[in-house]
Amino acid sequence: MKCQKNFGVTKEEIAMAQESKNPVASIYEPTCSNDEEGISIIEKISNNIDEQNMITNKIAVSQLIESLGEKERQIILLRYYRGKTQSEIAQMIGTSQVQVSRIEKRVLKEMKRKLTEDLILK
Repeated sequence: MKCQKNFGVTKEEIAMAQESKNPVASIYEPTCSNDEEGISIIEKISNNIDEQNMITNKIAVSQLIESLGEKERQIILLRYYRGKTQSEIAQMIGTSQVQVSRIEKRVLKEMKRKLTEDLILK
């Protein structure tokens, strides 16, 4: 009959100790799972960070667009979300292409300033 001693260690702790002696996979080594075959840990983390940044940027730009005046908002939305040319926008709103260009340039410069100002303040 063998004598078993209790060292105050749970079965879970023993299992964790046994698993810990296995080598850790490199963060650059591709993993295999059902939905993402061949993606490394570093790629997965980077993708999540990129996705979060993209969402944050979209929210920031959306808020900036909402803060614009009606004419400025209309020009930016038509130009960048509807793919209209400056000439097409000018015809739609009853102004010249040069005016559309000037407004677009001014608005984009102001939006950029606000975005970089917010980044510096954080």
